Amino acid sequence: MTKLILTRHGQSVWNAENRFTGWVDVDLSNKGVQEAEKSGQLINELKIKIEVSYTSYLKRAIKTLTTILKINNLELKFNTAWQLNERHYGSLTGLNKEETKKKIGEEQFKKYRRSWDIAPPPMSAESEYQTLFSPLNSSIPVGMTPFTESLKDTYDRVVPFYENEIKTNLSAKKNILISAHGNSLRALCKYLLNISDIEINELEIPTGNPLIIDFDDQMEINKYYYLDKARAKNIIFNR
Repeated sequence: MTKLILTRHGQSVWNAENRFTGWVDVDLSNKGVQEAEKSGQLINELKIKIEVSYTSYLKRAIKTLTTILKINNLELKFNTAWQLNERHYGSLTGLNKEETKKKIGEEQFKKYRRSWDIAPPPMSAESEYQTLFSPLNSSIPVGMTPFTESLKDTYDRVVPFYENEIKTNLSAKKNILISAHGNSLRALCKYLLNISDIEINELEIPTGNPLIIDFDDQMEINKYYYLDKARAKNIIFNR
């Protein structure tokens, strides 16, 4: 049985401050470092061989991955991919979520945050936050960097990367670890677990809690579960 391990990075500094982070390259909080370490310990208890790993261009995901690899005594050369970046929150980037909800109203807030295909207004090209993006972004092909995204937009970059890159290694029976973000992992789970456009609003990916997806020899999902049962969230799966 082949395992795909999906781990949302540990709590970031802006997660702790309840701010929309998106593509801003913030670091892990102290709690986030602890969550990354706990993720590594939980994965180590599986006693499996992880053969390939992927992460985004953002340091909070990269640091989570390198922490997990170190705890598991793995010296893998990990793969970074901008397609696994967090969803771009456009002009909401940097704003406090509670303050934003009060300003624009709960209904509009929910549409921007949880709807399938509604993106926030775009970020200005002159925004100060553009300077806080990952330096790795300079390798993204010209014209591909977004100024805002819906979850659908995120899905449209995550899924082709999965199909063209990650699935190839899964099909070769290699256990894979992905350290990414709440929305890039929600997009991938929507695809893998056949979650509807409406139901995806209900899917929450907790920080620092590895989600294991087991594939059988026919590449069908056999089992799925969080390693930290106390912090597990509901998993939606439509066969």
